Amino acid sequence: MGKGGEKGEEEGGCEKMLTHYTWEEIQKHNSKTDKWLVIDRKVYNVTNWALKHPGGIRVISHFAGEDATDAFQAFHPDLTFVRKFMKPLLIGELAPGEPSQDRQKKAQSGWLQHDFGHLSVFRSSKWNHLLHKFLIGHMKGASGNWWNHRHFQHHAKPNIFNKDPDVNMLKVFVLGDTQPVEFGKRKIKFLPYNYQHEYFFLIGPPLLIPVYFYIQIMMTMITRRDWVDLAWATTYYIRYFNTYVPFYGFFGSILFVIFVRFIESHWFVWVTQMNHIPMTIDDEKHKDWLTMQLDSTCNIEQSSFNDWFSGHLNFQIEHHLFPTMPRHNYYKIAPLVKSLCNKHGLNYQVKPLLQAFKDIIGSLKKSGDLWLDAYLNK
Repeated sequence: MGKGGEKGEEEGGCEKMLTHYTWEEIQKHNSKTDKWLVIDRKVYNVTNWALKHPGGIRVISHFAGEDATDAFQAFHPDLTFVRKFMKPLLIGELAPGEPSQDRQKKAQSGWLQHDFGHLSVFRSSKWNHLLHKFLIGHMKGASGNWWNHRHFQHHAKPNIFNKDPDVNMLKVFVLGDTQPVEFGKRKIKFLPYNYQHEYFFLIGPPLLIPVYFYIQIMMTMITRRDWVDLAWATTYYIRYFNTYVPFYGFFGSILFVIFVRFIESHWFVWVTQMNHIPMTIDDEKHKDWLTMQLDSTCNIEQSSFNDWFSGHLNFQIEHHLFPTMPRHNYYKIAPLVKSLCNKHGLNYQVKPLLQAFKDIIGSLKKSGDLWLDAYLNK
């Protein structure tokens, strides 16, 4: 390493050894006219697809209209008037001549905080951060800093134990091929992992958001003294209880928000885990960045329903390679990414939606069986 471009041959003079250059050596030749280092490559310009979110302002308007009509509906005597006219008017559903594609973008409002968190809506990072705080705090009662801390680690080291918090299962599940064997050999049996593909339906999708995430978010804001995020989250609960207590009472409103998060949790778990759980999950192997992302991520086939259902994150490979690109543009670069992977023999996996769901359960069953074999010393 650092031999200034010297070439060597293996003993026998048959094959050339791989040449290494230091960063300092490369920098000496960093000019457009320098022919010292020629790389056979094709450059893809994706700049125009990474500039602006195609529907940020419209989705924010949808949020504002939805929020206003919820509060208005709680106190207005004529609920039919609100449901039929005020709500559609304020959220833009009665806008004449509106293309169907714009309607679909508005339906994706639940994904907008994710867009702001990835700085993919506005050119200004300041505005992205501010709107992210507003949406995840005031609209969802969560913490922007908590989300950033978890999600950025996931993108940096996806599916790597002790680095990606999304695969930290707190000994409730065992994942991949190595962790189950390690747990089995050490006789770790927090739960009967050979049945985890069955109890997943009972404690996975139903409890992630309303129990685990809720507790973790509150504990994180309090222990880290994140008073700004706590204030944002408090405004959510003030608004929520002022809106729904007249309908359901205080305890009824608590049960209602738990029920809503119970439903949301099912959708969230299936959408987010279908791209990662069936893929390679292991300890740090120090792979190059591109290989690491491709080994831990897969795509789901494109269709109108799949795009809507997953918020365009069925293009999860492209999302991990271009995390600041607006998600609505991933389908445009997917053919380029796929061709590049095929050219260099890299894994680019795409599967149907139902197969992806099935693979989550299959992966859990496989890991559970590996644990049982190791636990019984087979």
